[in-house]
Amino acid sequence: MIVTDISYFQTENIINMKRSILLILVVVLPLISFSQDDEKKIKLNLSGFVKNDFFWDSRQTINAREGHFLLFPSPVNEDLDGNDINAVPNMNFLAIQSRVSLGITGPDVLNAKVSAKIEGDFFGQANDNINLLRLRHAYVQMKWENTELLFGQYWIPTFVTGCFPGTVSFNTGVPFQPFGRNPQIRFTQKLGPVKFLAVAHMQRDYTSRGPAGVNGTYLRNSSMPELSAQFHLGDGKKFLAGLGGGFKQIVPQTTTSLGYVTNETLASLSGIAFLKVKTSPVTFKLEGIYGQNLPDVLSIGGFAITEEIDAARGIVGYSPFTIMSGWADIHTNGEKFQFGIFGGYSQNLGTGEEILDPAGGIYGLANNIQSIYRVSPRIIYNLKPVRFAFETEYTVAQFGSSYDSNGVPTDLTEANNLRLLFAVYYFF
Repeated sequence: MIVTDISYFQTENIINMKRSILLILVVVLPLISFSQDDEKKIKLNLSGFVKNDFFWDSRQTINAREGHFLLFPSPVNEDLDGNDINAVPNMNFLAIQSRVSLGITGPDVLNAKVSAKIEGDFFGQANDNINLLRLRHAYVQMKWENTELLFGQYWIPTFVTGCFPGTVSFNTGVPFQPFGRNPQIRFTQKLGPVKFLAVAHMQRDYTSRGPAGVNGTYLRNSSMPELSAQFHLGDGKKFLAGLGGGFKQIVPQTTTSLGYVTNETLASLSGIAFLKVKTSPVTFKLEGIYGQNLPDVLSIGGFAITEEIDAARGIVGYSPFTIMSGWADIHTNGEKFQFGIFGGYSQNLGTGEEILDPAGGIYGLANNIQSIYRVSPRIIYNLKPVRFAFETEYTVAQFGSSYDSNGVPTDLTEANNLRLLFAVYYFF
């Protein structure tokens, strides 16, 4: 959570400054293109959408931004009479997903087509600054005939832009679909129908969890970025298949609870495979993820203390939780009406080593969930540039009140939530 101590009036000044910057981008910068020679002209393309979400949940949920980004239902919590405290419905209306995007193209550099993009919405970086402008994308891209380089903030590699769920909900299939945008250097090489990607990326808005809370210092203190590689096969429109893997190393602590220096690291691996097939009537997508320590992509899991290296100094070792997830999405391809359904499943497989202290030595997101699944049918009605969409999202989670020796939740209790979501868009 981001803590701020600026006053109300300082906050207003920041908001006004951001509005002024946006006004400059929209009004002043386009004039630059008309002052250049045609050969050197910088071209701007403004796009985005206004979106309003209206939703109702059958119980309390674990979420972000006042319920907008739904993760999973809250666990059963009984009062002295045996009544579930979290079995209370709630609802909200929000417009914070509305988005503005500025695409920029200019003269060639080093024989490459060069472009840039900056994009923001009003989702905020944390619950405390909801409704404020947030940076989504900010990157420079260089394209040669078969080679591409991207520098800046963009989708994480495991969010494959050619194969992701088409849900109405902004959670886009989380926690089954990895989700996040982070600063990176991305290299892409095309070899006929095959495409190879290599990415080095850090963490910004989507970060790891550990003894110091939720932040990016664990990865930064390892002095190396997360590394990912993927192979894609197909044109990306009618057919796309691929697989890939990633390696991440973090330093959970630089000093122990007893005040001694420690540099113990935690390494984790991940793998992904996906498939997209588009026919005339329907589009089918499928993805599977098998990985360790994945809360930074909004998956359940994390890591635990599994080794006491030096008790006198409080130096410990760690082991990651392994998570298995999968999802499928199918929808019709009608221009005006579109019907679709999403389904996902995720399971906590525990750590590879015995946990020393299940009561206090586990870090991550929803480590008390043993398994979770979701079914989400939807209907979309397009009247360009307006879209109306309705979705029902039924999520069931198995929460444990205790753990086995490898951190897998036991003594399970089921909690379920039904969300009804109606959304209205205007695209520009």
